[in-house]
Amino acid sequence: MKKILVVATGGTIASTPHQDGLAPGLTIDQLARYFEHSQDVSVDFHVLMNKDSTNMQPEDWLRLARVIDENQNRYDSFIITHGTDTMAYTASALSYLLNGLNKTIVITGSQVPVSFKRTDAKKNIKDALTFAQKADLPGVFIVFDGKAILGTRAIKLRTKSYDAFESVNFPYIADIADKHVRIHFRMEAERTAVPKHIGICPDVFLLRVFPGLSPAFFEFLQNHVKGLIIESFGNGGLPFENRDLVAGVEKLVRQGIPVIITTQCLEEGQNMELYEVGKRVADAGGITAGDMNTEAIVAKLMWVLAQTSDPAVVKKMIQTPIAHDLDYV
Repeated sequence: MKKILVVATGGTIASTPHQDGLAPGLTIDQLARYFEHSQDVSVDFHVLMNKDSTNMQPEDWLRLARVIDENQNRYDSFIITHGTDTMAYTASALSYLLNGLNKTIVITGSQVPVSFKRTDAKKNIKDALTFAQKADLPGVFIVFDGKAILGTRAIKLRTKSYDAFESVNFPYIADIADKHVRIHFRMEAERTAVPKHIGICPDVFLLRVFPGLSPAFFEFLQNHVKGLIIESFGNGGLPFENRDLVAGVEKLVRQGIPVIITTQCLEEGQNMELYEVGKRVADAGGITAGDMNTEAIVAKLMWVLAQTSDPAVVKKMIQTPIAHDLDYV
């Protein structure tokens, strides 16, 4: 008999109407009624927190990781019910925090509360149970709208539609329908083994570049962050004329603050060597993130900085594929 632990964290799936709008309110007994399963599966429930995922913090990722780590020998797989707004961040974070754990970890939720007459929650719950029971794939996955997406590759693109999430720069792992799992992509084992480390350093900042951004902003950052992620233009370029942002990157790097460069473009990654505007950033010490998505970069940098502040080691770890987060395209 396969044993599954459902860890509830709140989110829309468990929300009910309140005076100020929808908020998590279902008890675990009420939520458990919707987890219909066959007799050859044992499902236990654990309420870890009951919050809108907008309020989810890195410290909550640690709580989730520890619950799963502490129960890894008692259960075959895990399901986390979670709000959709920060689900992709949590999926990425758990992919690093629980790296190497040979268990299937499924995160699901819904766009409409499970107690509503018209809802996507019941299907997502059924699909999550099916995937957790039958997929037999180690790792962290988001199961939503009949699809399984690798945790480090999921992005929420829609606020209302049932197909809220998409897999970016990586194939969908599987389709789930009528209690059957159809695997589309089986991942090869990664060549580099990275030791598991359950720790987070949240002192990072995410900066989205726009025309007119003042270089003076970097003066503020140098005293307030331990790592910076820049969503640049196109292939990784930053302006160096008139408002010189490249000089700001160089100054932070000289102070030992790692600067990770990604792109505002969702698909196809970046090549900082292609244009002068990118080559200057690379020469200033900017660390390319390849085809990683922003959610994964944020979680990965927090996880790396909890282990080291050595810029060379940070660069090596960021650019080492973990949980298939990097350089597929």
